[in-house]
Amino acid sequence: MGVKHGRDYGEILTELTEAVGRIPDSYVFFEMDPEDWGRLEDAEQAEVHEALAEDLFYALGTEPVITVGSGVVMHDRMNHRIHILIGEEELAFVALV
Repeated sequence: MGVKHGRDYGEILTELTEAVGRIPDSYVFFEMDPEDWGRLEDAEQAEVHEALAEDLFYALGTEPVITVGSGVVMHDRMNHRIHILIGEEELAFVALV
């Protein structure tokens, strides 16, 4: 079902794709190892990050916190945002409205 949003889905997806790309080992979500990830070309890595962003957008509708590699992606329902963190450091957030 995904998270409720008031902004254009395409814009949210673009921003979420960029944000999850900031997690250095995001490929672990798809059970890839560093060597497999390194063999992908930049365009292929971008496709993987977009697929990850789509999966997260829909999964966050039912699971508010999802681990992605060394990061955490959280749906903040009260503030209508998706936060991307590593430890206590916020890498990015995506506004939903």
